[in-house]
Parts: sequence; C-alpha cells; structure tokens
Amino acid sequence: APKGILYLLHGGGGGGLDWMRNTAIERYAQPYDLVVIMPEVDGSCFYADMKHGYPYFQYLTEEVPAAMEGMLPLLQGVEKRYVAGLSMGGYGALKIALKNCDKFCAGAGISSVADIVGRAKSFSSPLNSVFGDELEIPNDEDLFYLAEKQNDNPLKPRIYMGVGTEDFLYDSNCKLRDKFNALNYDFTYRESQGTHSWEFWDEYIQY
Repeated sequence: APKGILYLLHGGGGGGLDWMRNTAIERYAQPYDLVVIMPEVDGSCFYADMKHGYPYFQYLTEEVPAAMEGMLPLLQGVEKRYVAGLSMGGYGALKIALKNCDKFCAGAGISSVADIVGRAKSFSSPLNSVFGDELEIPNDEDLFYLAEKQNDNPLKPRIYMGVGTEDFLYDSNCKLRDKFNALNYDFTYRESQGTHSWEFWDEYIQY
C-alpha cells in the first residue's frame, strides 16, 4: 500500500491537469510512495462552499476522498493524507488542512492567496459568487483566524509555505508566515527569488 495520499490543488483559472502538464509531479512523487489525486474545481471558487455556486469545500473534503478511497482498494487504510496547492489552491490547501485536522496531517501552500480578506476586493473577478454580494468573508474562510483557532488542537497539521520574493503575493505570505511563527505549529517556510510561475512551482512542489 502507498505511504500516503496527496490531494494536490490547482490555482485560479486552472484545472485538474495543470500539475501534470506543467511539472514533473509523477516523477517527484515516486520516491515518497505517494498517490497524488488532482481534483478539478471552478477556477474561481476558492475551494469554498459558494454562496452562488457549488459546495466545493464539501466536495474536496468529503466527496472526493470517499470516491477515490472507495474506488481504489489500495487506498483503504492509508492513514497519511496531505493536501497542497498553488495560489488559489495554496489557500485552499491550508484552509482544508486547518479545518479538517482529523483527516489531514499536513498542508502546504505555494504562492498562496494568504490573506483572503485583504485581497477579496482586488481580484479581477470579484468574489461575490463565492462569498456573497456583500463580500463578507466568514471567519472560518480566513487563514489567520483558522491558524489561531487550531493552535491548541493536538491534531493540528504540520504546515509548509513557500513563495517567491518577486511574487505579487509575497507580502501577504510574509504576514501569514509571521502568524504561524508566533503560534505553536510544526511550521516550515521557504522563500527564494521567483515569480508567480510554473518554473517556481515545479521547483517548490519538490520541497
């Protein structure tokens, strides 16, 4: 049986084949004996149960794992579940890991939309369909709130964050990094020169 299952999430405007097409994820996963599952969602859903749309958070945390682990006998009994993603998917991965401590042992966000509250109004397509016309972001969609909320949970996940120093999301990632560092998490942070690009993500998914 594999040692773990990695749910790997795509970014905004992307799709389920992005990691296969733009990185060597299949080769990278082999030494770790990981099964990688790459679901596809609406490219602007932010892995949320949308106000005007589909319940993508429920889909990712309940439906997809039940379907995959029911369909593939080798996955039954695999205890280690990880979730990772880039950009919108980095936000989704950290949110999923923090809200489902009983299901996921670690979450990784690369070039994440770290501050959903700060960025909600600045996206080219406003997030009204996700969070409603008033754009009020619920606390449990905010990574800063979730990090604080789960700090005393003995099951809280290990957290990894990576970002490029030229990324337009760099400052908000630093802010979230400082939040995790101030709390009591098994937390790893990495940065280096790089932009919001597949060259960067192909390198960083290996870490």
